[in-house]
Amino acid sequence: MVQLITRKLLYGLLVLAGVVVLVFFLFQGFGDPARLVLGQTGDKATIENIRKELALDQPKWKQFVMYLNDVSPIAIHTKEEIASKQLKGIFIGGHTKLAIKIPYLRRSYQSKKNVSEVLAEALPGTLILALTAMLIATVLGIFLGIVAAIKQNTWMDTSAVLGSVLGISAPSFFMGILLAYFFGFVLSNYTGLHMTGSLFDYDTFKGRQLQLQNLVLPAITLGIRPLAIITQLTRSAMLDVMQQDYIRTAYAKGLSKRAVIWKHALRNALNPVVTAITGWFAELLAGAFFVEYIFGWKGIGKVTVDALEKLDFPVVMGSVLVTATFFILVNILADVLYGVIDPRVK
Repeated sequence: MVQLITRKLLYGLLVLAGVVVLVFFLFQGFGDPARLVLGQTGDKATIENIRKELALDQPKWKQFVMYLNDVSPIAIHTKEEIASKQLKGIFIGGHTKLAIKIPYLRRSYQSKKNVSEVLAEALPGTLILALTAMLIATVLGIFLGIVAAIKQNTWMDTSAVLGSVLGISAPSFFMGILLAYFFGFVLSNYTGLHMTGSLFDYDTFKGRQLQLQNLVLPAITLGIRPLAIITQLTRSAMLDVMQQDYIRTAYAKGLSKRAVIWKHALRNALNPVVTAITGWFAELLAGAFFVEYIFGWKGIGKVTVDALEKLDFPVVMGSVLVTATFFILVNILADVLYGVIDPRVK
């Protein structure tokens, strides 16, 4: 298992290296960063100073090396760079130091804040939204899949399969608009839900207020597609497992149907479901972008879309790197869970 995790980490680092290359060169040529920092005002001398400060006067290959040095957790920095960039970590050496640091994602063109701070403020909202959506999808999906398998060829089975097909076919942004309009606007007086809102609202007199009702619609919207897939996977896996010899042996020993299903069949049917759950959780971190934007949910997705509108590329580039990192970590976690659920994987 240790060797597997080590190998996966190495693969993950290679993937991240590819993402860094792609992110850097993808945003080359999308406007002059110096002009984006200053806005439409600013004389030529000021613009040239900004270009020099951002190293935009250097060749592209050198700009890339400097960017790689910034985002790498192990890098080389001077005392001046450590102070100006407010780097945090362990620094070894004299004027030029070996740094083991938190990756520096540079500064926002608009707010002038460190991108890592901007994303750190938004990340909890995205994680809470993705976890809630995945929890809804997992609990309901496994339950509906078991019911559909047990009641095969009945109206329950047909309804579960039809609902799954519709759930897979419906784009998240389309379902988000429908749910926001009907439950957050037309039926708002009955549901108590709103079209937009974040987990915390700020009241002038009461201060920071937790608003859990604002989580309902975006979480359901985000969880529809994984719910549909988990339902189908659980149904298919359960139907396959229920035909195995050890299930017939369990019945022959006099075990109840409930004990056979929950203690024997379900555990062995969960492997493909775990694959879907972990894979979709990583997908939800990326798929939350438009859902967050539709519902005004403060998370990485909304921050990224807002940054794209303002051409704030450091924020966009940082969010892509953070999302890719979570995607890799979640997939490594999936491999560990396989060994826990099914010892044969070890």
